[in-house]
Amino acid sequence: MNWIDWDLLDEPGRGAALARPAQSRAAELREGTARIIADVRTRGDEALRELSAKYDRCALAELEVTEAEFAEAEASLAPDLKSAIREAAGRIEAFHRAAAPQAVGVDTAPGVCVERMLRPIQRVGLYVPAGSAPLPSTALMLGVPARIAGCREVLLCSPARTDGRCDAAVLYAARLTGVHKVFKLGGAQAIAAMAYGTASVPKCDKLFGPGNAWVTEAKLQVSSEPDGAAIDMPAGPSEVLVIADAEANPVFVAADLLSQAEHGPDSQVVLVSESAALLDRVEMEVERQCAELPRAGIARQALAQSRLISVSSPAQAVEVSNRYAPEHLILQVAAPRALLSGIESAGSVFLGAWTPESVGDYCSGSNHVLPTYGYARSYSGVSVASFQKQITVQELSADGLRAIGPCTATLAAAEQLEAHRRAVTLRLAELEATK
Repeated sequence: MNWIDWDLLDEPGRGAALARPAQSRAAELREGTARIIADVRTRGDEALRELSAKYDRCALAELEVTEAEFAEAEASLAPDLKSAIREAAGRIEAFHRAAAPQAVGVDTAPGVCVERMLRPIQRVGLYVPAGSAPLPSTALMLGVPARIAGCREVLLCSPARTDGRCDAAVLYAARLTGVHKVFKLGGAQAIAAMAYGTASVPKCDKLFGPGNAWVTEAKLQVSSEPDGAAIDMPAGPSEVLVIADAEANPVFVAADLLSQAEHGPDSQVVLVSESAALLDRVEMEVERQCAELPRAGIARQALAQSRLISVSSPAQAVEVSNRYAPEHLILQVAAPRALLSGIESAGSVFLGAWTPESVGDYCSGSNHVLPTYGYARSYSGVSVASFQKQITVQELSADGLRAIGPCTATLAAAEQLEAHRRAVTLRLAELEATK
C-alpha cells in the first residue's frame, strides 16, 4: 500500500492521491462491446448461444432456466445456506419496505391539489455476476426492491458454468424474491439481450446490477440509445475508504480493507488516519491477514494501487472522504456519529468497530448495489424508488384557477409564450362571464 501525507501534497498531488485505478474504456473495449451488442441485435438467440460458448465455454440448448433446474438447485443447497438467504431477504425487505417512497397529496392553494403517484417500471432486467465468485446476495439486493415496487415482470441474467447451469444459490435467491424468469447469460451479450430483446429474452425498460468492464460498458452503450434501456447507475470496481483514529483496532481495520481488496485486482481500498502508529500497525496486519486468504493473489493486486493517507485532524479526514466519494465508507472512530453530519458523498456508511462492511453486503438490510468510481457525488444506491416512476397529478377547481391563474399568466407573458398565457386567461374570462 502507498503511504501519503496529505499535508505535504499540492492540489494536483491530492488529486493524484485519490485517483482510482484507470478504467479502460479504450477503443478495443468500446468497439468490442459495440460488436457484441450489434451481433445480438442482428442474430438474437443464435448470437447469444455462440457468445456463451466463446466466453463462458458452455453449450446452451435452452437459454432460460427450467423449473427442473430451479428444483434441483434448491435441493442441492445446504439447509443452513438456504436459511441464511431467507434471513437476509427478510431484513432487506424490512428496510426497503419502510424506506419506499409514498404517494403524496398537497393543497398548494385553496382549490389547488397537487399529488404524486407511484407506478412500477413494468419490465426490469437484473444482472447478477458469476465470474470468479457467484453473488446470490446481488439477486436479493435487486429482486427484493423490484418485488416491493410491484414490477410486472422481473428478468434476471447470470452467466452459466461450463456445465450449462447457473449457480444454485443465485437461482434459489432469485426464486425466493419473485423473479419471473432467469436466463443463463453473462457479459455484454446479456445486457444487449435485455436491452433490445430476442426471441427468448423479453426487452426490458431498465437494467440493474454490477458487472465487469464489459458489462459496465454495455450498460453505458445501451442507455445512450433511444431504443435501448435505462440503467440504474454507472459503476466500476468495488472500493472502501476507512477513517480510523488511534484507538481503532488494527485487526478490524485490516480485515475491512481486505474484504474489498479481494473483490478484484482493480478494486481500491483507502485508509485515512491522524495516527501514524495506526497506519503502521494496519499495514503490517494487512500483510499478515492477506497471506491467509484464498484470494490473496487478487487482494495483493488491489493493494498495490491502494492508499494509506496521513491527515492532521478528523475534519481533514472527512474532507478527504468527501473528495473521494467512496462506495463504502467506514468510520472506525470513538464517536462516529460526530463525523456523520459532515459526510456529503458516500454510497453507504458503516459506523463504529462492530459494523463491518460485510454486513451491508449481505444481510443488515441496506442495499449493496452502490455508486462507485466517485459517482456517489451524484448517484444513490439501488432502492425501491429505483424501480418506480413518480408521476405528478394536479387538479384545480374554478376558485383554484382564479387564485393562481394570474400568476401563471404573468410568468407565461414574461417568457413570451402567448399560447401558454391564453390557455389560462381564456378560462378566467369564461369564469368571469358566468358569475
